[in-house]
Amino acid sequence: MSNRVVVTGMGTVSPVGIGLKDYWAALEAGESGIDRVTNFDAAELDSKVGGEVKDFNAQDYMSRKDAKRMDKFAQFAVAAAKIAVEDSDLKIDDSNAEDVGVLVGSGIGGMETFENQTKRLIERGPGRISPFFIPKMISNMAAGQVSIQLGAKGPNATTVSACASATHAIGDAFDIIRRGDAEVMVTGGSEAAITELSYAGFCAMKALSTRNDEPTRASRPFDEERDGFVMGEGSGILVLESLDSALERGAKIYGEVVGYGMSGDAYHVTAPDPEADGAARSMQMAIDNSGLDLEDINYINAHGTSTPQNDKLETKAIKDVFGDLAYDVAVSSTKSMTGHLLGAAGGIEAIASLLAIEKGVVPPTINYENEDSECDLDYVPNEARELEVKAVLSNSLGFGGHNATLIFAEYQQ
Repeated sequence: MSNRVVVTGMGTVSPVGIGLKDYWAALEAGESGIDRVTNFDAAELDSKVGGEVKDFNAQDYMSRKDAKRMDKFAQFAVAAAKIAVEDSDLKIDDSNAEDVGVLVGSGIGGMETFENQTKRLIERGPGRISPFFIPKMISNMAAGQVSIQLGAKGPNATTVSACASATHAIGDAFDIIRRGDAEVMVTGGSEAAITELSYAGFCAMKALSTRNDEPTRASRPFDEERDGFVMGEGSGILVLESLDSALERGAKIYGEVVGYGMSGDAYHVTAPDPEADGAARSMQMAIDNSGLDLEDINYINAHGTSTPQNDKLETKAIKDVFGDLAYDVAVSSTKSMTGHLLGAAGGIEAIASLLAIEKGVVPPTINYENEDSECDLDYVPNEARELEVKAVLSNSLGFGGHNATLIFAEYQQ
C-alpha cells in the first residue's frame, strides 16, 4: 500500500512577492510583477521587460559567506526552502535528518555565474577564473545547497527538463514518499536567468514578448495579441510529507498530492507537437494516477506562456482530455502576472494551485482583452473568482517536448 502525500509548507521568492502572504495577495488582486529589466542593460535587445525579484536580500536567509558562494538561483532556492520549512513548522535534527530529502529542479542553473566567468576568461585569462565557478554554476546546486543549509540527509536530486523541471521535481518527490523512501521531501524549482546572454538567446529564437512600452501588459496568455513569453525569476518550494508523518506531528495540511503524469512529444526541440498529443497524455496519466473523475477537477493552472503556439495547443490538449467538460473548468495562467520562471514555474504555480484550494479563489489571467477563436475556454479573465476548488490540475510543458502534470486535491480524512 502506497503512502498518501500531503503538502504541509510552502515558500515563494517571486516577482510579485516574497513569502506566501505577498505572493497570494498580488495574484488575487491581479497585480503584475513585470517591468523594464534592471539586471543588465537591455538597450540592444528586442525584449527589454521581465519579472525580476524585488527587495531580495540573501543575508536574510543565510550568512554573507554562504551567499557569496552561491549563484542567485541557489540563493532563491535556499530562501524559499527556509520559508517553506518554517511555514511547515518542521524541525530537522539528528532524529529525522535521513528521512528528509530534497529535490529541486532548475532549467538553466547558474547562468549569471556562467556569464560573468566567461567574460572574466575572455578579458583576464584562465588564471583568474573563480574556484567557485563550477560549484556556483551547476544546476544541482540549488538542491545541494538547500540540503546543506537545512541539514536534510535523505534522497537528494535535481531535475533538469526546461520549463517542466519544477513539476517533475515535485512529482518525483511525491513518488519517493509514496514508495516509502522518505517521510518528507523539500521540493520545487528555482531559476535566475534574467541575464544578457539568456535574453539574447531567447530573442534570437523570437520567443520573448517585445511589448516593451507596456511591461505590465506584455504577458497575455490566451489573448489573440500575445507575442511571446516574458521571463521571470525566483523560486517556489513545497514541503511534501507522508500523511502519517503530518498527522503525527499535528502539521497544517494545505492539500494532498494525488496525481502525477509525464510524457514526451518526440517531435521538436522547441516547438510543441501540433496535435498536442504529449500534453494530453501527460494530463490523462495524472488523472488516471489520481483516481479522480474529470468532474472532480474544477480548476486548471495552465502552463499558459503567452506564446502563440503554446496557448492554442494547450487549449486543444485540455479539450482533448476533458471533452465538453473543458468548457466548465476554470483555466488561468498566473504567468500573466509573474512572467515565466522557466524551470521554477511549476513550483510557484503548484503553490498558487494549493492556495486556490485553501482560499476558495481562482487567480485570474490578466491582460485577457482580445478573444482568440482557437483559445475558447474559460480563462478567468482579469479578475479573481471565488470558487470552491476541490481539485486542481497544473501543467508544465518544456523545450525538448517534456510534459509534466500534477493534481492537487482538498485534503479529506
